[in-house]
Amino acid sequence: MPFQVAWRILVDRKGRTALATGGIFIAILLIFVELGFFVAVPQGGMLIYDHMRFDLLIASDKYLFQSQSGQFPRSRLATAMTVPEVAQASPVYLGGAKWQDPAGGVRLDVSLIGLDPRAGIVAVADIERQSEALERPDTVLVDGATRSLFGPLAVGRVVDIAGRPITIGGTYTLGTGFLGLGVGLAGEANFFRIFPLRPRDSVNLGLVTLKPGADPDRATQQLRALLPADTRVFTRAELVRHEVAYWTTRTATGLIFGSGLVVSFIVGIMVLFQTLATQITRQLPQFATLKAIGYRDRYLDAIVLIEAFLITAVAFVPALVAALAIYALVRAETLLPLSLGPAQLAAVFGITLLMSAISAVLSLGGLRRADPAEIF
Repeated sequence: MPFQVAWRILVDRKGRTALATGGIFIAILLIFVELGFFVAVPQGGMLIYDHMRFDLLIASDKYLFQSQSGQFPRSRLATAMTVPEVAQASPVYLGGAKWQDPAGGVRLDVSLIGLDPRAGIVAVADIERQSEALERPDTVLVDGATRSLFGPLAVGRVVDIAGRPITIGGTYTLGTGFLGLGVGLAGEANFFRIFPLRPRDSVNLGLVTLKPGADPDRATQQLRALLPADTRVFTRAELVRHEVAYWTTRTATGLIFGSGLVVSFIVGIMVLFQTLATQITRQLPQFATLKAIGYRDRYLDAIVLIEAFLITAVAFVPALVAALAIYALVRAETLLPLSLGPAQLAAVFGITLLMSAISAVLSLGGLRRADPAEIF
């Protein structure tokens, strides 16, 4: 019975109901977008790591995030190898250079990742298949997500990187993360050909692989006790927490998208509250009549709650479809790993239900004015 009454109230004023649904649609869409960015930015920081094989990460004590990782002596990796649980400790080098077509044109910033091609630390099929290309002199692999302004990424094309002719040996599909608009992969020898002034005894990251059955927590404690204070040791879980905390609390990401999420939530509450309050005012005689013939306040409250949930339910589906379209567009244009997982969908749905409930509760005060003695 309350459902039928709520439905009749909403369809009685189709124009106003449609306008309110449109307002809630915008609010829910903003929640989808703000929450999507809030979650995707830390994921972008983990994109490269997620495609690397390691159990523990050794980094400089100045490590902030991947692009600002700092450097530490390579000898720390040799020290790490003395821990019985450690099977391999591989260096990773990060460098930035200028990319230019030999014929001239704009000089573009490109990020290069240097590693030992034989270490097998990158879990990307395209890279593993072309690992021999990384051992050819002055040859690099280029991420297929590199922006089109870098020109064609054709195999055999020669480009100028840091003033040195470098041949594109192939492409791979991974994603650039936050390393920049263009990213390339170089073997260790080629990396130091491109950066001849870079000290060979310093590395940016150390990827540690443990022996089968080794306890990561125990190995971590041993490494922390063994290595000097100029290094940090992360387990994978600790690295994820560090990246999420950095991007959400130490950058504008958390402030902008977190605040946007709160504002969207408040806007949705206010739009729905105004709609329900208007509906109650217009239908006050009808509510008073229901109260006069014996219906209690709980029954009237249920009608308003059902109205709120109906409006948000109708607005939720098109907002979901629009959000998926926006996610796809953003992924294509920015390569940010913006996606909608089950947990994120459930979170938005829960926020929407909470928004509806708060709006309904705020508007229930108007029902208390539905006194038959005063109305009639």
